[in-house]
Amino acid sequence: MTPQTALAVCTFAAVSSITPGPNNLMLLSSGVRHGFRASLPHMLGITFGFIVLMLATGLGLGALFERWPVLHELLRLAGAVYLAALAWQLWRADAPHASSMSGSPSAGEADCRPPMSFLGAALFQWVNPKAWLMAIGAVAGFSGSETSAWTMLALALLCGVVNLPCISVWAYGGARLSHWLSRSRPRQLFNAVMAVLLLGCIYPMVVN
Repeated sequence: MTPQTALAVCTFAAVSSITPGPNNLMLLSSGVRHGFRASLPHMLGITFGFIVLMLATGLGLGALFERWPVLHELLRLAGAVYLAALAWQLWRADAPHASSMSGSPSAGEADCRPPMSFLGAALFQWVNPKAWLMAIGAVAGFSGSETSAWTMLALALLCGVVNLPCISVWAYGGARLSHWLSRSRPRQLFNAVMAVLLLGCIYPMVVN
């Protein structure tokens, strides 16, 4: 991989990772509800899951979906159902107490539901339409028909290295917002807005 290609990959990964999408909206909400440090497994799971997804895409998963398109449809349906359930939970969520200024709520202040786990975040990438678009775009744009597995691994790892700090911005922003969302009414409004935005993310899953 030439320096010019590496720079192009980093630019693509940064722009794709930091723009709004299901992962970032969920991290923003997690930062508000649980704090930055408690959201670290969520962030690491996203990055790990995306690296694995990108490797699978580069090594021929797309051909499998072309042969059995029903598999892709099932993944899209699962993603839509999951986001709808998450949006419903946010809509009905009770407003928790204010978190500390450091963005790390104490044991009695955190939301009763734990933040998303590393494994849950990693598995979610397989039903996340934005993650698929990023993986397919990177593979199509920066690899050739004879790209080796080692080159594909380097490409996936480079995207992952860029992805993690970009998505962390959203969790950190949520943790900082938690101080201003300590009252019940603003907190409920925030949860409602997040729920609506997550529902909007379902559109590309059901409309092809």
